[in-house]
Amino acid sequence: QVRLVESGGGTVQAGDSLTLSCQASGPTVGSYALGWLRQAPGKEREFVAVINYNGGSTEYADSVKGRFTISRDNAENTIYLKMNSLKTEDAGVYICAAGAQVRLVRAGGPLSSWGLGTQVIVSS
Repeated sequence: QVRLVESGGGTVQAGDSLTLSCQASGPTVGSYALGWLRQAPGKEREFVAVINYNGGSTEYADSVKGRFTISRDNAENTIYLKMNSLKTEDAGVYICAAGAQVRLVRAGGPLSSWGLGTQVIVSS
């Protein structure tokens, strides 16, 4: 079982940058693909970004390509999501997720575990 704890959310203005962190713990955390999903009020949860177990491969939702960067520090069991040029439509609860494979995180499930989320508010 992987435990995931997100941090770094907050309120920013459109165009600003923000970096989210997800601290992972568990005996096998290094074997999981880790990523970010997000859910805005009244909308379904959607995939944002994922990184494979060794950080060698990343995938992004089309809506964030070129603006968001996911990275992974396996020594610290932490992943990061650097978000630049934030838009109002990027607002929502960002949820860190672990999956056995990249494709499972990209699909939104089935997931091995997920965190409680951290809220991002983007004002215009």
